[in-house]
Amino acid sequence: MAGEGGDFAALPLFDPAREKPRLRPLAAFGHFRRLMDNTENTAEVFGIFAALPWRGGGKAGAAFLSTPQGHALALAEPWLPAVLDDHAALRAMPIGSLGQAYCDFMQAEGLTAQGLVDEAERFLADRPRYNDRFQWYMNRLRDVHDLLHVLTGYGRDALGEACVLAFTYPQQPAPGHLFIAWMAALQMKLRLKSRAPVLAAVREAWRRGKACPRLMEQSITALLPLPLDEARQRLGIVPGMVYTRAHAVWRAEGIDPRDLLKHAR
Repeated sequence: MAGEGGDFAALPLFDPAREKPRLRPLAAFGHFRRLMDNTENTAEVFGIFAALPWRGGGKAGAAFLSTPQGHALALAEPWLPAVLDDHAALRAMPIGSLGQAYCDFMQAEGLTAQGLVDEAERFLADRPRYNDRFQWYMNRLRDVHDLLHVLTGYGRDALGEACVLAFTYPQQPAPGHLFIAWMAALQMKLRLKSRAPVLAAVREAWRRGKACPRLMEQSITALLPLPLDEARQRLGIVPGMVYTRAHAVWRAEGIDPRDLLKHAR
């Protein structure tokens, strides 16, 4: 696979066999229904993105990889999971750094960057594989997801995941991001007897994401040692308020933000 070894420069920009992305909304609804039955079933999320892909991703990836900066970054950071899962190196970074905060988050949640790769690989088991430079770009779209949780301050509760996807949309405008974010928010609104501002939280996340450059096009190894606030400032990530307010409302109403299904009507 591109980005995991071999002569990256010798690979074609696009594998001639690579299929053009197409929208399949009915398939996306099927994946979403199954996701609502089991919110831990990450494979359904990948199914939604496959059904509602970023059709401009090829153009964006080609433009980035055609620059000296893009080519240099691909050579310097060929495989992000190896960087992000090296917790010993991240723990050696300064206290308060993005690297330390990322370790705290991943260890508290019992996650690894490779674990997300493995989930994607299970979904892709019976799908075509491509060996091109563009695959490196696509891999990074996936691999920065948990880093965005840390940078934005959104947790892994249902609303936090919806907000991260809404935040991501301006950077990676796959319809799947907004589809999951808004459908999940609507489910929360309809199934919970609550005044929590879930729709406003998703809307605020989308606005926050508009100011942030594409994270997958940034040097992650340069960002990780920075103080967390400095990394956020460099990326134009301003504080979010509505998500925190929604959690406060839920707690006041006796609703556990990490277990919304228990309180659903």
